[in-house]
Amino acid sequence: MTTSMPELTARNLAILNDQLGAEALLVHKFAQAAQSVQDQAVSSQLSSISQQHRKHYDTLLNYLNSHQ
Repeated sequence: MTTSMPELTARNLAILNDQLGAEALLVHKFAQAAQSVQDQAVSSQLSSISQQHRKHYDTLLNYLNSHQ
């Protein structure tokens, strides 16, 4: 017996789409900020934050793909 994932509603898809866009923007902004600062410790922290948002983005995208 196979269990299928419930389909996402249009509202849920819109929310996921908005959140994916927000995470992608945060990835970009923190990566850009990391490259623009002189202090290596600050740059490292900003890169780490960018990577964390990339993980959030990937998690959301995997969730979305699992419901198709």
